[in-house]
Amino acid sequence: MSAAGTAGELVEVADGVHAYVQMDGGWCLSNAGLVTDGNDALLVDTAATRARTLRLREAVLRTVPRPPRLLVSTHFHGDHTFGNHLFPEALVVAHERAREDVTAAGLHLTGLWPDVGWGDPEVVAPQLTYRDRMTVHTGPMRAELLHPGPAHTTGDTVVWLPGQRVLFTGDLVMSGVTPFCPMGSVAGSIEALDTLRALGARTVVPGHGPVGGPELFDANEAYLRRLQRLAADGLAAGLGPLETAREAGPGPYADLLDAERLVPNLHRAFHEARGGRPGDPLDIPALFAEMARYHGGLPVCRA
Repeated sequence: MSAAGTAGELVEVADGVHAYVQMDGGWCLSNAGLVTDGNDALLVDTAATRARTLRLREAVLRTVPRPPRLLVSTHFHGDHTFGNHLFPEALVVAHERAREDVTAAGLHLTGLWPDVGWGDPEVVAPQLTYRDRMTVHTGPMRAELLHPGPAHTTGDTVVWLPGQRVLFTGDLVMSGVTPFCPMGSVAGSIEALDTLRALGARTVVPGHGPVGGPELFDANEAYLRRLQRLAADGLAAGLGPLETAREAGPGPYADLLDAERLVPNLHRAFHEARGGRPGDPLDIPALFAEMARYHGGLPVCRA
């Protein structure tokens, strides 16, 4: 798919609430969001590269009269944060663990795919952090920032708009894309999905893939529960995560994008099945190397 074919589109999903969707949602083609009362604006996430974030900025400034003054980072991964420096007017808000992680990770993501035209990204650590929940206001519009515990990462934030019943999930929820939780927790992701269900969202803007509704929670949970079953079966058979992945394959989730994530996800599931704690650090470079062996090379990143 060409860069033009993966250009983002700003779509209004409720009054004053927009999803910026980058199809098809594969590696580093992440979504963002815009909340505005027509005057003030809140931005949810940016994009992986300079070019993509500048297109996001252009779309935002066609919709609101001035740049957003608040920018929520849903987690630390570069495909959601590398463009933060291109919104210098905004105060960056995130969970306290996300601040720690974005500082520690730096530009590591660029080393995984050195051929991507990243455009000299800069790391911008959040200036305002919270621990459990925070409420911010964009004019009369209220947005609740919630930390659901270790899930996609240990510092996730979801943005809940109770007045519009719209939920921005970051990468805690995917749509048509394989979930990814080696830096967080399988069990924690399942618990977090229960928390999200209880909010009563009508519209769910996932971290990657098309906008959906609460049915996305069920689809993601089914995948995660399969991980737990495979890990239990693999341990009982004396297999490791890679051998288990090769034996089981993606199964009913073969049509999801980035099915090779099965390997790093199984490492997290095995860790928890052995009694490891959610969020315990794993050797992520080693997991990516093993994923490449499973996949026949690193997957393509079209950012």
